[in-house]
Amino acid sequence: MGVTVLEAILLGVLEGLTEFLPISSTGHLTLASHLLGIPIETDNFAKSFLIVIQLGAILAVLALYLPRFLRDLEVWKRIAVAFIPTGVIGFGLYRLIKDRILGNDLIVVSALIGVGVLLLFVDRWLQGHKKYDDINEMPLAQAALIGVFQGLAALFPGTSRSAATIVGGMLSGLSRRAAAEFSFILAVPTMLAASGYDLLQSADTFPTEGFGLMLAGFVAAFVTALLTVRWLLAFVSRNTFVPFAIYRIVLGGVYAAFFLR
Repeated sequence: MGVTVLEAILLGVLEGLTEFLPISSTGHLTLASHLLGIPIETDNFAKSFLIVIQLGAILAVLALYLPRFLRDLEVWKRIAVAFIPTGVIGFGLYRLIKDRILGNDLIVVSALIGVGVLLLFVDRWLQGHKKYDDINEMPLAQAALIGVFQGLAALFPGTSRSAATIVGGMLSGLSRRAAAEFSFILAVPTMLAASGYDLLQSADTFPTEGFGLMLAGFVAAFVTALLTVRWLLAFVSRNTFVPFAIYRIVLGGVYAAFFLR
């Protein structure tokens, strides 16, 4: 398997920290796996482990927002509208993404830096264009636009699903907090569908051993994601996304130094 308990926990924590921040969990996990010597591109256990810890992170958001999911019909309308373009793009191009695009280091570096620059500009643009402080005030057409951004993010590893939906949300007039919150909420059906589809596709090669390692990573991702989501909502209520944009640009340079030689 090539993964120790400590490494499983560290990767779970990293997934929980980066999945919902606009900084690319894919870029971080790829870089961390490289530093730890874990062959995520070829090892079946490593591939399955990444799916499991992603499930841990998304279930944290489901637990956090379950009361709203149960009572808020308006938010479900916006989720459904946003999910349609995401599903068309994501499932329609699944094989292209998995076979040709995923693992392309040049694309990861370009996405890390390019979306970092975009996030800087959009965050500044928002100052005079904010229209909605609540998700349910947003027109359905704007929700569809965010879904397009989310679908396009799947084509370019390193973009960050969170960054794409937050940028789409702010361009649609959502406040920083509302854009982040819709990004979290939209992640639940999107990532559950993507992870479920990945599990089905890898059912024949899913490992039957290493349950303890997967559980350790799952729990670490769940707890860390829960804390991260709460922290980010509080942070962007008072601050901008500029620190994340700068971090992405710096990370892109670090990633390039490791992989583009």
